[in-house]
Amino acid sequence: MICGSRWKVALMYYCSKPQVDPVTKPESGSLTAEAFNRIRAEILACRLPPGQKLVIADLCHDLGFSLGAVREALSRLTSEGLVEAEPRKGFRVAPITEAELRDITQVRATIESLCLESAIRHGDVKWEANIVATLFELSRLDLQDPADPARVSEVWADAHRRFHEALVAACDSPWLLRLRETLFVQSERYRRVSVPLNRAGRDLQSEHKAIADATIARDAATASAALRDHLQKTTRILIASEVVKAHEAETA
Repeated sequence: MICGSRWKVALMYYCSKPQVDPVTKPESGSLTAEAFNRIRAEILACRLPPGQKLVIADLCHDLGFSLGAVREALSRLTSEGLVEAEPRKGFRVAPITEAELRDITQVRATIESLCLESAIRHGDVKWEANIVATLFELSRLDLQDPADPARVSEVWADAHRRFHEALVAACDSPWLLRLRETLFVQSERYRRVSVPLNRAGRDLQSEHKAIADATIARDAATASAALRDHLQKTTRILIASEVVKAHEAETA
């Protein structure tokens, strides 16, 4: 359980704030930025699956962007590691491999634990309140898309991202936060592949609550251990199911 007094203070702080409906704002910038965000979202949602060839003309037609905007967006996604550029072949969605999954999980667990420990040292009641709020919101949402249970709900995915961001928001190192964000994005494709497997003997809400409880209690060791276990559990499920190996074989 979250320490009673800290939980109550955080909850009172959140409830005292005027609540407004969130407004989704398009990111400012050029058509290239819009194309980048759209294609990136398709990749993270696995609607553009790992290893799929990306035909620029098809993307222009399907998404309604110019040739130049799509080319530049794909170049940016290449630098982010979500797309690969193949000489004389064009672009494809970066494949997933078991070796990369293990590596990403290990590095992310290390970096995100450092961010969390820093946040615990520097966080204030506003930080605690945001953890409480995002955890509550996440607990009210269904992981799977009702229209397609093989895919993660985009609403849940957004809440999940904001929960993990809330945990580390008080970290005082911009570079650690930047690295954590990069690793989170890379982890997303693997986690979404595991969505149909997550229901089997796994309680994601309890995992998230254990991390939040220890974090708000300022127990850095327990919080970091719970975070590492949470990240590694997804990896163990994926490896045991051989889902990643199947994707790896398809794109070899």
